[in-house]
Amino acid sequence: GDMEEELKCPVCGSFFRDPILLPCSHNVCLLCARNITVQTPDGETPVQSRASGSSDYDYLDMDKMSLYSETDSGYGSYTPCQLKSPNGVRVFPPVAPHRNCSLTCPLCHRSVSLDERGLRGFPRNRLLEAIVVRYQQTRGIPCSASPSAVKCQLCDRNPVVATVMCEQCDVYYCNACQQRCHPSRGPLAKHRLVPPPSPNQAAGGAASGGGAGGQQPVLTARKAGTCVDHEAENFSMYCCSCKAPVCMKCLEEGKHAKHDVKPLAVMWKQHKCQLSQALNGVSDKAKEAKEFLVQLKNMLQQIQENGVEFEACLVAQCDSLIEALTRQKAKLLTKVTKEKEYKLKVVRDQITHCTMKLRQTTGMMEYCLEVLKENDPSGFLQISDALIKRVTSSQDQWVKGALEPKVGPDFDLSLNTDSLMQTILQLDFCQGKVDLGPAVPVAPLLQLEKCCTRNNSATLAWRVTAPASCPIEGYILELDDGNGGQYREVYVGKETVCTVDGLHFNSAYNARVKAYNAVGVGPYSKTVVLKTSDVAWFTFDPTSAHRDIVLSNENQTATCSSYDDRVVLGTAAFSKGTHYWEVTIDRYDNHPDPAFGVARINTMKEMMLGKDDKAWAMYVDNNRSWFMHNNSHTNRAEGGITKGSTVGILLDLTKRTLTFFINKEQHGPTAFENLDGVFVPAVSLNRNVQVTLLTGLEVPKNIKQ
Repeated sequence: GDMEEELKCPVCGSFFRDPILLPCSHNVCLLCARNITVQTPDGETPVQSRASGSSDYDYLDMDKMSLYSETDSGYGSYTPCQLKSPNGVRVFPPVAPHRNCSLTCPLCHRSVSLDERGLRGFPRNRLLEAIVVRYQQTRGIPCSASPSAVKCQLCDRNPVVATVMCEQCDVYYCNACQQRCHPSRGPLAKHRLVPPPSPNQAAGGAASGGGAGGQQPVLTARKAGTCVDHEAENFSMYCCSCKAPVCMKCLEEGKHAKHDVKPLAVMWKQHKCQLSQALNGVSDKAKEAKEFLVQLKNMLQQIQENGVEFEACLVAQCDSLIEALTRQKAKLLTKVTKEKEYKLKVVRDQITHCTMKLRQTTGMMEYCLEVLKENDPSGFLQISDALIKRVTSSQDQWVKGALEPKVGPDFDLSLNTDSLMQTILQLDFCQGKVDLGPAVPVAPLLQLEKCCTRNNSATLAWRVTAPASCPIEGYILELDDGNGGQYREVYVGKETVCTVDGLHFNSAYNARVKAYNAVGVGPYSKTVVLKTSDVAWFTFDPTSAHRDIVLSNENQTATCSSYDDRVVLGTAAFSKGTHYWEVTIDRYDNHPDPAFGVARINTMKEMMLGKDDKAWAMYVDNNRSWFMHNNSHTNRAEGGITKGSTVGILLDLTKRTLTFFINKEQHGPTAFENLDGVFVPAVSLNRNVQVTLLTGLEVPKNIKQ
């Protein structure tokens, strides 16, 4: 858990074992405290800010460690060495007892001098010790609050388990070494010998004075919660000046005579209250930290999304540059091609003209040479005048420049790309959002996952990847004609989703969008290709139907409430391609003559289909049928309809014809030709007829011409 780090010693990195409380309020294990205690030369005060790992002095040489006070052990045969604990804190070997010893906190590096009590002068943190044990028990961690058996520090080889520890010398002894090196007699009789920490025995304890003659010392453990100086006394008061609990004997001895001393229970409650109040403040900060973490995690997602968007925007910008360069390249190539074709034509024409003249001249020269060979003077003189004039005239025809090329082989065109290349090479991001003043919007990004087609309708959606310096006022959506032709505007407005109806079936439309603001119109988005359906799926249209028409079955079934014929149209509009649909006769009473076909949107709705010039239809009863347009009845055909019959309508706008079928068989010849424009499916019927529409059908094969 998060608390675990609070319960670990900064020196050994393990859970606290017999923690003692330093004056700086930090804790260390008792054993670790011994390991980081150092000896300072006489008269030197430990530097408060100096870390134990960077001390200017280490250990005194062996000859300087011969100590002769009554508190000395007289033994100093160990060799100092520098070690490190698992936590990286410098650990010192046990020092020989000396009146000048100091301990440096491994966390804040504050040093404190030890008095004659040694480490026993620091209070044991019983609360922390109890919390560590409880924490380990609740989490099933093997309890290691008590250390394993401590070894004797004075055995020369293979040290055995220590049996006592001298609090003044701060050294662990086995029985043999204690008898040999630390007999309980003479000045050493005043030293307090205590049991070393063991798995079943807490560290600390007091020896009830030593006897003479090397008798085994008697060891007794000090009770928890008792005064350090007066072991028989419990803490009963709290000195506010020393910030420490004290016993009645401490007060009687006058150590706290002028200090502010209060009952322990009162101060306990007061400090508990202060800690709770402080915790409330920390709790608020912890709540803020959790919210901040959520904010940071959300930012990760935002960075990811913005990165994808920015990459897409960058690709779009670079692609638009490449597209512009490609278009310009095509234009320039066209110019070069035109110039090349022009030069080639001029040279070819000149070759043709020169060849023809040369042939004429050569022929005339050969003829003249043959004339000169003749020996008939009178015959020669008959033709010589005319021939001389002809030769002279032929020579004059080779005017100045006739034998010079009209064009040169070189192209007088040059293209300087240096500055453009330099600009491209210098193309880079501006760090931060540089305010370049108002600018046109960037190219919108078409959201391909939302762009789709249904029948002959196309829905497009887009968004802007980067906010414009000047607010966007609207968008312009453009589509081509479905056949690679010119683009035309189909929507101008503020929406970012648009559905375009009335497109050609079985066509691929190119769509693009651009944004505009007060500054001007921005660049186009990338082009998206939308393919409309091969076949049409549609229903009857309730919005344009005559009010007497009754629709049901999700607008696929129609009848009428009137005895007069009324018109209902389909929801599809056709202007290109071949389309076939059928109408099933669900009810047919009293031999009426319903009509089926196509019409313009604005055909008359209150009369039979085909009565005006805006509808092309076949009306049929139970025996025969007629074609009708603009009230002109033609091509009577035998054969009618009954309940269960199907009427098929084939609109071929490639051939511009309309053909009818009854029960899958073509009925009559081609009904209408030279159809042009936009047509919608149409039916007229009265109350004696009910029909159902069938759409999305394949075109029948058996068509008569």
